[in-house]
Amino acid sequence: MENKKTCLYDKHVALGALMSPFGGFEMPIQYSSIIEEHNAVRQHCGVFDVSHMGEVSVKGNDAERYVNHIFTNDVTNAPIGQIYYGMMCYENGGTVDDLLVYKMGENDFFLVINAANIDKDWAWIQQQAEGFDIELKHLSDYYGQLAVQGPEAEEVVEEVLGLSCKELVFYTTKTIDTDGETIIVSRTGYTGEDGFEIYGSHDYIRRAWDMLMESKRCLPCGLGCRDTLRFEVGLPLYGDELSEDITPIMSGLGMFCKFDKPEFIGKEALLKQKTEGPKQRVIGIELADRAIPRHGYDVLFEGEKIGEVTTGYNSISTGKSVCMALVDAEHAKLGTEVAIQIRKKTFPGIVVKKKFYDKHYKK
Repeated sequence: MENKKTCLYDKHVALGALMSPFGGFEMPIQYSSIIEEHNAVRQHCGVFDVSHMGEVSVKGNDAERYVNHIFTNDVTNAPIGQIYYGMMCYENGGTVDDLLVYKMGENDFFLVINAANIDKDWAWIQQQAEGFDIELKHLSDYYGQLAVQGPEAEEVVEEVLGLSCKELVFYTTKTIDTDGETIIVSRTGYTGEDGFEIYGSHDYIRRAWDMLMESKRCLPCGLGCRDTLRFEVGLPLYGDELSEDITPIMSGLGMFCKFDKPEFIGKEALLKQKTEGPKQRVIGIELADRAIPRHGYDVLFEGEKIGEVTTGYNSISTGKSVCMALVDAEHAKLGTEVAIQIRKKTFPGIVVKKKFYDKHYKK
């Protein structure tokens, strides 16, 4: 089956981007270099095409009750404009997807889901809707999305795109009427830096991209550095640190599971796992050597396999070889000495916090 193309595909090709399949889309991996793009976001400003992400609208009298039913976080009496991170889980606690939930208005929620999971998530969301007085709309084909990220992002969004965003604090959103349409602007991102995500029609997103490129105020960035940026600050990627087999508790995301609300799908299984302790945990590991641990490499303790690397890089911001890994829980304690099998050699490492680099958000 042919991969889909975002509304900015032709613009990426014109810029000479290296294109590759991701989540069913042809996406830019890099334009100049992953290191240059990564550093632009950490130090100045970068822009990403994230139009491959999926969007679903939930409206109706039971919208809040329904969202709370499928979502691990708690949106009870959420203020309009607030955004929540959390997971949709199966009854056994496995992860359907991680997502953002935007409170757009009374009985009005906007869900942002991962590109690779759009079809699966939409089917799941519809399947759980029986008995709820809600209207669901699949909006993924309508919306394009840009992520403007970095310490200069606010300035760029205000001055180049003419969008008033100063009053937004981290994880809040608002709608803005511009160019004859209503767009959504949120102070969110997946890089560990300050930044904004902008949702609009394909035409608007193309115009906004052109304005950003012409301004020379931010660098176009691909999914290569999106991965290195999110990884350095310990943000999970579905399929690596979360999956049908990796629960939020195993991934250290229990804070986004609100067990004091009456119910949500997977609550009993997740509460049991939290109470008893999971058999495996996602941890951080720092290597003493410059060798790079890759996804799937074995993690060893005293010569025995205890788990596998989920994501690994030579961290661009810190210069250290680090990885996240899913390992047996008894070896997850900070300071535990482990090793990574890289081809025919083993390299010593130590268990550290998953946040290898400090986040810089506007609170």
